[in-house]
Parts: sequence; structure tokens; C-alpha cells
Amino acid sequence: MPLPDGDTPWPPPQLAPVFDRLAAWSAWYGGDPDELETLYGESSGLRFDSTSRARLVNHPSQYRGGVVGRLARWFWGQPTPLGERRTKLHVPLAGDIAAKSADLLFSEPPTFTVDDMATQDRLLEHVEEGLHATLLEAADVCAGLGGVYLRVCWDRDLADRPWLSPVHADAAVPEWSWAGRLTAVTFWRVLADDGGTEVVRHLERHERGRILHGVYVGTRERLGRRVPLTEYPETTGLAESLSDGNVIDTGNPGLTAVYVPNMRPNRTWRTIPAATRLGRSDYASLEPFLDALDEVYSSWLRDIRLAKGRILLPSVYLQSNGPGQPATWDADREVYAALNQLPNGTGQQITLAQFAIRHEEHSRTAIELMSRIVQSAGYSVQSFGLSSDVAVTATEVTARERQSMVTRARKILYWRAALAETIDTLLAVDRAVFGAEVEPQRPNIEFADSVSQDPESMARTLQLLTAAEAASLQTRVEMLHPDWDADQVRAEVKRIRDDTGRAVVEPDLFRGIAEKPDEPAGEGQGGDDEQPDEHVDVPSDRG
Repeated sequence: MPLPDGDTPWPPPQLAPVFDRLAAWSAWYGGDPDELETLYGESSGLRFDSTSRARLVNHPSQYRGGVVGRLARWFWGQPTPLGERRTKLHVPLAGDIAAKSADLLFSEPPTFTVDDMATQDRLLEHVEEGLHATLLEAADVCAGLGGVYLRVCWDRDLADRPWLSPVHADAAVPEWSWAGRLTAVTFWRVLADDGGTEVVRHLERHERGRILHGVYVGTRERLGRRVPLTEYPETTGLAESLSDGNVIDTGNPGLTAVYVPNMRPNRTWRTIPAATRLGRSDYASLEPFLDALDEVYSSWLRDIRLAKGRILLPSVYLQSNGPGQPATWDADREVYAALNQLPNGTGQQITLAQFAIRHEEHSRTAIELMSRIVQSAGYSVQSFGLSSDVAVTATEVTARERQSMVTRARKILYWRAALAETIDTLLAVDRAVFGAEVEPQRPNIEFADSVSQDPESMARTLQLLTAAEAASLQTRVEMLHPDWDADQVRAEVKRIRDDTGRAVVEPDLFRGIAEKPDEPAGEGQGGDDEQPDEHVDVPSDRG
């Protein structure tokens, strides 16, 4: 299909409910108080008062019922009284949840394995050139917005290989087949916006085997007319690579973009045909709890402000500074002139106002809300430091963070399939565009453990196994390096034996000893890691 033509609405009307929800998730993900207040307050627009000064005016509907009134009943929807400063406090727990999701998935880079050695070496170069950082960024966005796109990019003037670039879910219009597979996707970005009267957008449509580019000048609601790419410096470089007007041939029959859902199914959009395959955010259905958490912390800080010590005293205690000047009171003054007042006990007295700070009540409420939010998002409270228990070993950490590990395993199912597909496309573009001697194929992907074994604990375990003669040298190396393949393990075993002087004796020597009629083979002879007969001077694996 070609790019949109004519003055069409943008984004497409059928996806309006999706982008409305994405705007809410984006506000919580970004954590900008102004954006949250605009989203729920609906207090936009400028009016002029009697002094001809523009000011922000609250809508009357914020104080009553209806749709706008319902939003205003949120903490962030309550209007700030005119003339007062905003005292609402935002707790960036939503951003912390997204960061924790990314850390659980890609705190360590995944391992990509292919059969061809040249392709394997090229993949290692891609990982070292920033692929790991890209995956961390993409996973962070994926958790916040419910999904993320990974597209293959290349530019001969910038690099000698293609790379992956994440695209946020609120900047894409996907198209799905009847079986739920992504068939095409249109990305867009705003090149210029003068406040709403003119908005310049760059559209990038990915189809199988090609990419289409177009620049449109319209409004915030309409796409507008199409103009040449050379009119804007951000897209001038693309014009040189186009063929047939606006097409770039990828040299690969597949799609150069994939969609990674955060979690499925999306319970909110399951009845919207164009959005049933989109993922759901970690914040789905948790917005009221996030709003309540901000209200608790704002109330807590309000208690602190109100609890500031204040001295209340009668006006006769103030010292006049002359006509037109405010009266003052010196708290360090020791001697006062005689005051005209009633006898002590019935007259005016100095009063100290000191309100209590409800620290315990606010703290327990905040922790309860945070625990509920974290657990409903699919994570353990220990992952966010909300538990006072201290885990000692990696096994204890895994046991106490089981809910986080289960959520991580579910997300890996989506990430592994999408990464395998996009790496295959990346290799195909690398060969077609840059002439790399690689074999495009779907790699085997292994995700590193998010909870690493404590080195000291592992060393003690291996030492005990060695003393008990319960594990061979090869087994101990495999325990220490569970991500190594058989060749790496054998090479490490050989290096250890060479370094410690415990080289393996030739098998012919053992067979010659076992065949002697007067010296039957002992229990330890003939094994790779076992101790031979005591009459034979053969080094063993025991150190």
C-alpha cells in the first residue's frame, strides 16, 4: 500500500482509543507533573482578566460531575486555587517499574549463537557496537507503553554496518494480518510545530522488501499536503537513496521492523480489531493507585509545612517602626515596656503553635500503596526494596523474588521471538547493503541470569565439592560457567590442568597398567578425573 495521500486525519480515527490510553501511560511513564495535571485537569486555555493579563483559568466542570468532573476528582485533576502555588508531589514509581523491567531482562547482554563462525563474529561486533544499550532502552519503553518497535537502520555515511533503533508505540500505526502477524507499520515524527496551525510530519512506512518515506504539512489533527523530502534538512539525505519516487529497496523480502509486546493479552483493547495484538503496559489499571500514592506523599509534605513552629502573640507585643512601616517583634528581646493589659491569667499571652506530623500513618499508607502497585504490575516487593528482609544467597534472592522472575520469564517469550526475527533481518541487510560475508539466519538467544550467584558463595560450594570428591573438574567448571558451551568448558579444563601441573596421562599408559596380570586395575584407573592406583605416579584433579 502507498503512503497516505490527501488531507486525512492523523493518527487514524480507528486508533483514537489506543492513542488516548497511550497518552495516559506516557504521562505516568514520563513523570512530568505538568503533563499529569493537563491530562486529568482539563484546565487548558487562556483568558484575560480585568488587568488584561493572560492567566490559566479552571473550568467550572472541574467542580461538578460529568466526564470532566470525573477526571477532576482524581488528585491530579483537582484544580490549583488561583494565586496559590502548586503543592502536589509526584512519586516516579511508574518510571522505576519500567527501569526494573528492563534490568530484569537485559541487565547483562543476551547471547546470540549461530552455526556460521563468520556470522557469529559479526554478531559479536554488533553487540559491542551498542546493541545491548539499545535493548535496555527498548525494554524500558516497552514496559511503560505496552510495546516497542525495533527497526533496522543503515547509513553508509555514519557506520559500516546496520543497527537497531527502537520506536515508541505512540509514534506508530501498525497493520496486522488475519492471523495476527505484523504486515506493515508506519512510523512518524514531528519535524516542526508552530503551535498547532502548522505541523510538519515525516512518515516512514515499512513494508515487506521496501521502505517508503514522505513529508506532510498539516495541522495537529490533519496530515495535510505532501511536500518533497528535500524541503527539510532532516529528510534531505533520504532523498538520495530513494527509487520510484519515495521507495528504498531493503534487499530483503522480510519486514525491516518488528513489534515487541510487553505483555498479552491487552484486556482494554481486545474488542478493537486494529489493536487486539498490541501489548499492555505495566501500569494498566493501576493509574488510580499511582494517583493515590501521589496524594499520600503530597499530604505528608503538607503536614510538614503546616507543622512549622509559629508564634502567635497579641498586637501590643509588636514594636512600631513608624508610620507606614510594618510592626515587628524581636523574639530575643528580654525587657519590654509596661503593657496596658489585663492581669496575668486573663490577658493576651504568647502562644506557640506546633502541629503534629503524622509520619507513621503516611509512611504505612505509602508503603501499602507501593506494595499493591508493584505486585499488581507483576513484581515482588523485594525487587523494589520494600521488604526489610535481607537475602544472603542467590537462591534466597530468587525464592523471594519469584513473582518478578515469573514476569521476566513471560516477557522473555515475546522478546526471544522478536529478537530472533529482527537479527535475521539485520544480517540480511548487512549482507545486501554492506556486502558482509554473513549467513542470515535466526540465532539461538540465551538470556543471562538476572540474579548472579555470589562469587564467594560459589567458591565455597566448589571447594566443598572438591574436598568431598563429589564432582569432577569438568563439572565444577560447568557450574561456575553455566553459559559456556562444551568447547569452552574443555578448553578451560585443559588450561587449569596445565597451570596446576595436573595434565591428563595418555590413555595407552592406563591400558598398559590394567592389562598387567599381577596388577589388577584399581577402582580409580581409566577415569578422566579420578585418582589412579597408588602405585602409579599419575597426577590427580584434587588440589
